[in-house]
Amino acid sequence: MKRRVLSMLVDNTSGVLSRVSGLFSRRGYNIDSLTVGETADPRYSRMTVVVRGDELILDQITKQLAKLIDVVDIKTLQDGESVTRELILVKVRADAEHRQDIVSTAGIFRANIVDVGVDSLTIEMTGNQSKIEAFIGLLMGYEILELARTGITGLSRGADDVRYL
Repeated sequence: MKRRVLSMLVDNTSGVLSRVSGLFSRRGYNIDSLTVGETADPRYSRMTVVVRGDELILDQITKQLAKLIDVVDIKTLQDGESVTRELILVKVRADAEHRQDIVSTAGIFRANIVDVGVDSLTIEMTGNQSKIEAFIGLLMGYEILELARTGITGLSRGADDVRYL
């Protein structure tokens, strides 16, 4: 199965997210990741959707999304031709014995300690998916109390394919 990252410019109106996600549920497709946020122009939002499937299914998903009236522009973010990032917040049990080791691990990954409790640390980190997975893998040696991931968001590199409205 292949993975495709779709970056869509959509109208910033109520119900858009429901119509896009409804398209997936009606056809039995799964969404691996979904992020949405307003753009510099408040009339539009940028929606990044990560899906998996064979080439035929991925092409079908892209064509069906392009047919939605709320979708202004859609493009596939290719590896190497785009920048993608994800944010995680992870709360780790950190007693006095392990606290410095966890802080050091966070430092290696350029993560930030955003909250310190008596027996826990909350760490914020952004990066591509492989960096995130590697960081979480190293933290598995400790007790992860909570983990929140934003999902992938991204833009294509350069200004060649920017859609001006």
